[in-house]
Amino acid sequence: MKGSFIIDCFPESAKKYSEYDAMVVVDVIRATTTAVTAVHKGWKVYPARTSDGAFVLSEKLKNALLVGELGGNMPYGFHLTNSPVRIFERDDCHRPLILVSSSGIQLLLNAGREKADVFISCLRNFSATARYLNGKYRRIAILGAGTHGQFRREDQIGCAWLARELTRSGYVAENDATFNWVAQWKDAEPEEITRGRSAAYLRRSEQEHDLQFIAEHIDDLNTVVAFRNGVLLPANEPESQTTSLNAHEKVSD
Repeated sequence: MKGSFIIDCFPESAKKYSEYDAMVVVDVIRATTTAVTAVHKGWKVYPARTSDGAFVLSEKLKNALLVGELGGNMPYGFHLTNSPVRIFERDDCHRPLILVSSSGIQLLLNAGREKADVFISCLRNFSATARYLNGKYRRIAILGAGTHGQFRREDQIGCAWLARELTRSGYVAENDATFNWVAQWKDAEPEEITRGRSAAYLRRSEQEHDLQFIAEHIDDLNTVVAFRNGVLLPANEPESQTTSLNAHEKVSD
C-alpha cells in the first residue's frame, strides 16, 4: 500500500493529525483560492490570525498589501477583502501580501504548529497538489476549513477531488466518513459550489464575481503551495530562498 488519507474539517482539527506526514488545508470560498492565486502570480503570502497581528506584521514587511476578512467583513484599514478576482486583477506582486480569514487561515496557522508538512489546495490546483504529494508522504490529512460549524459543500468537493486523485495513485481512505465524502463528491460538477450557503452569502453581499471565478477556474494551475516558516510560497522553491518569519511568528499567530 502506497499510503492513506483522511478528510476532516474545522480549524481545531489540525491538532488531531500531529503525527501525520502532511496536512492539506482547503478553504475554497475563499481563503485558499485567494492564496493559491496570489502565490501563482508571484506574491509571498504571510498569513495572520487577527487584523491586529496583520498590522503589526505589516510594520516589519515593507509596503505590505493587507487582504482578507474576519466574520465576513474586511477589517478597517485593509486594502482588499478575501477576493481571488481582485488578486487576479492586480500586478503588484513585488509587495508582501498579508492574509487573514475567519476559518481557512485559522486552520492553516493551527496546522503550522504541528510536525507535518503543510500545503494549501483549492479547485485551481488540486491535481498538481496530489501529484506533488504522491509517493512523498505516507499519511495525509486533508482538512476543510468549515464555516459557522458546518463542513460546507465547496470544501467537501475540494477535499474529495484531491482525495480522488490520490486514490488513483494508490492511496486509500482511512475511515468510512472519508470514503463516503469521496464517493459523494468525486464526480461533482463545478456548478455544485454555487448551490451552497457560502455561495448564497457571496450573492447577498454582491460578491458573485468571486463565485463565478472559482466555478470557472478548475484545475488550471500547476502551482503547489507550501506553508513554510510562516510563509505561503511555491513548494518547489529551494529552502535557501524561503523567507523565514521565525522572528515574527508570535506577531502573526
